[in-house]
Amino acid sequence: MQHYSKMLAILAIPACQALLLPLAADQPGEANHIHGHKYARQNLHKMNAKINKDIAVHGLLLWSSMGFLMPLGVLVIRLSIREENRARAKAFFLLHVILQVLALILATSGAILSIKTFENSFNNHHQRIGLILYVAIWVQALAGLLRPRRGTKRRSIWYFLHWVLGTAVSLLGIINIYTGIIAFHDKTSRATWVWNILFTAQVSLIAFLYLFIEKWDYMRRQGVTSGNEPTTPSPDNLVSSQIESRKDLVLVSCSKQNALKNLFD
Repeated sequence: MQHYSKMLAILAIPACQALLLPLAADQPGEANHIHGHKYARQNLHKMNAKINKDIAVHGLLLWSSMGFLMPLGVLVIRLSIREENRARAKAFFLLHVILQVLALILATSGAILSIKTFENSFNNHHQRIGLILYVAIWVQALAGLLRPRRGTKRRSIWYFLHWVLGTAVSLLGIINIYTGIIAFHDKTSRATWVWNILFTAQVSLIAFLYLFIEKWDYMRRQGVTSGNEPTTPSPDNLVSSQIESRKDLVLVSCSKQNALKNLFD
């Protein structure tokens, strides 16, 4: 009996080894599978982080270009038009050119980043407006380089078209920044109310400065009266003038009566 037990034990050892070897062989494969899944998740997380970073950089580039430098350039050129000193007017014009060139460079950088990184199917308002704006700013830049000489007939037409296109680009740029903030929220699910408040405050400040520049000359003239400019008298001055006029009438009447009396006497 013991002899048979030993034989069974000897036969059972290879059988157990045969059963355990496939299981042992499967364990590294499962470990590799788990490791590969973890590696894929890490890569996906890194890729999402890179895309979010690229979106943020794209937004900051276009914010600086369309939302700040271009409207600031519009304010500067308004100052140059109203400046009576020729040297300061030329300095304002040069600053306007520098601001617009910087805005064009930043906008081009943002467009290149968008083409290289994002899927531009142009199936939303932000991408469509962005394409229109990119073409418009280059047309505006070329129009600025090819402006006619001052004093020619084409100069007035060019100035009107340049002003209309520049104003349209500034307004569309501001609108597209708002649509970009919405797109950033939809893409990343991050809160964007802080960016909306900051950009709205900036736009409001620029609009106030634009209106202030437009009305500055008029406000400055309110405290100055020229010889040819009619003035509106105050109530006190009006009463005083009426009293003086009545005194003058009384004096004239008395002088006439005295003259008549002397004449008949």
